[in-house]
Amino acid sequence: MTTVLFACVHNAGRSQMAAALFNALANPARASAISAGTEPADHVHPEVVLAMREIGIELESAVPQRLTDDVAGSANILVTMGCGESCPVVPGAKRLDWELQDPKGKHLDEVRGIRDVIKDHVVRLIQAEGLR
Repeated sequence: MTTVLFACVHNAGRSQMAAALFNALANPARASAISAGTEPADHVHPEVVLAMREIGIELESAVPQRLTDDVAGSANILVTMGCGESCPVVPGAKRLDWELQDPKGKHLDEVRGIRDVIKDHVVRLIQAEGLR
């Protein structure tokens, strides 16, 4: 079983969308995703909740979590998204860095675009790792 950790700063936008999309698209018998942030927010950004709801994924009850050594240590693949120097190093885990805009405070049309870019990245990751 492969565990993918999506990490960003606040765990309230990009990483939440990526983990939810991964869990919706990957074979659950082969892989699952979690997300965390180096400075977790109190809640998922409302514009992210709306954009994901449009495609049938509910994030309203998702709770941002802190990126701890224990959380990081559970990952086989670490995908970072803008956490810079505070992104973890996970020995033995494959690490990818996705350059993505932060959706916080953006207009819903912009968040939809970010969501769609994240979905494209997730689909490519699933295909590349054989996790369909």
